[in-house]
Amino acid sequence: MIRGIIFDYGGTLDSRGDHWSEVIYRSYLSEGFDPGKQRFRDAYVDVERLFAREPIVKPDFDFHRLMQEKISRQLAILCPGDDTADLAARIALRCYEFARQCVDEARPVLEALAARYPMVLVSNFYGNVNAVIADMGIAPLFKAVVESAVVGVRKPDPQIFRLGCDALGLPPEQVLVVGDSLRKDIIPAESIGCATAWIKGKGWTADEDAAEHPSQIPSLGALLSLLR
Repeated sequence: MIRGIIFDYGGTLDSRGDHWSEVIYRSYLSEGFDPGKQRFRDAYVDVERLFAREPIVKPDFDFHRLMQEKISRQLAILCPGDDTADLAARIALRCYEFARQCVDEARPVLEALAARYPMVLVSNFYGNVNAVIADMGIAPLFKAVVESAVVGVRKPDPQIFRLGCDALGLPPEQVLVVGDSLRKDIIPAESIGCATAWIKGKGWTADEDAAEHPSQIPSLGALLSLLR
């Protein structure tokens, strides 16, 4: 019996299951800039590694500010020496507005579930996820937040899901984990005994796109039927 729910954030609640690299690349194309998919992916990884090494992202950064930092640094790699400030601002705003739209779609589902279950957020993030969900208006729906940059454990380490279960005060067997990544969310959560629901969108790798799993659902809204 499910008595509590753990949600991933990025990719699960703010992009309909798509990996954020795909969302950002589509935003590049929508603004008429195509650096090539592989060059973009290399720049994306370089900036993610930079954010992991250096405290560039501050705890009070909302998602718009995060996107401004991320996109401007990607473009500095892709277009060295060029003035890309306006382009970066347009892409960052496009990404932010997309995320807000996705969270607005998710909110009624989250509210319906929060009325029935305690919920915890477990996320690989930069130390600012509390500011992000506060700006998005969903922070009050979660009993606690377990963020990798704060607790020092990152998915796919199953320990981060144990911390989520501890925050719920429930054994893993009574917890449903909802995420967008088979490798980082579903498999490690199942390894400690949690039930899972995989919102499968466009992933980072071709292998993940081709993968199938019994827990996959077409959208966040499908949880309402799953948990009747």
